[in-house]
Amino acid sequence: MTLARTVIRNAAVGVAVADKPQNLRAFLQPGCAAAIWRRQPKPAFQSWIDAIDPMRLPQGRIDLRPEAVPSAIHALCESAQTPDCAERDDLISDIGVLAKIFADLVSAPLVQVRLQVVTTNACRRFHIDAIEARLICTYRGPGTQYGVSTDGQDPKRVFSVAKGAPILMRGSLSPTQPAPGLLHRSPPIEGTGEARLVLVLDAVNDPEEKA
Repeated sequence: MTLARTVIRNAAVGVAVADKPQNLRAFLQPGCAAAIWRRQPKPAFQSWIDAIDPMRLPQGRIDLRPEAVPSAIHALCESAQTPDCAERDDLISDIGVLAKIFADLVSAPLVQVRLQVVTTNACRRFHIDAIEARLICTYRGPGTQYGVSTDGQDPKRVFSVAKGAPILMRGSLSPTQPAPGLLHRSPPIEGTGEARLVLVLDAVNDPEEKA
């Protein structure tokens, strides 16, 4: 991760809001720095995942083809002893769907899937990641915070992504111009007793390097 603290002229700062996954293609437009799929988790699913002992939430990082994601997440759930139920199946299925959507949008043969339980102030500084594009979805706890900054300072207005709503963000290595001027961070939660479950998807564009 590289912190973006420089002046960005004529930056892309638009944030598209999609009610359907196919409308996330707005993310590919030059003036768009991010796109959010506006959706809400099922109440039964949210109650279930909020009640799980954090030690039993699935965690891991792996590079693989999108179609292999569900089986990999199933294995992480088994390893963590995540309760086997319909809600666990929903989590596995949803991560698989998001991996396919993301890979199709950015034309990536492989995706890096990172599923992480966060209880500290990880990535608490506003920044732009040194990647081409990234998808983040928070299944439990407060969502990612973001804001516009083109002068190297923290955003003056800060927004939060809703729980369960995926956000696609361009990084500093994005080939689309102009450069993005939208910064983000993990919400500060240290000392609150909160445990977040966060999914991060990155593109892996050279399968030979990961063979």
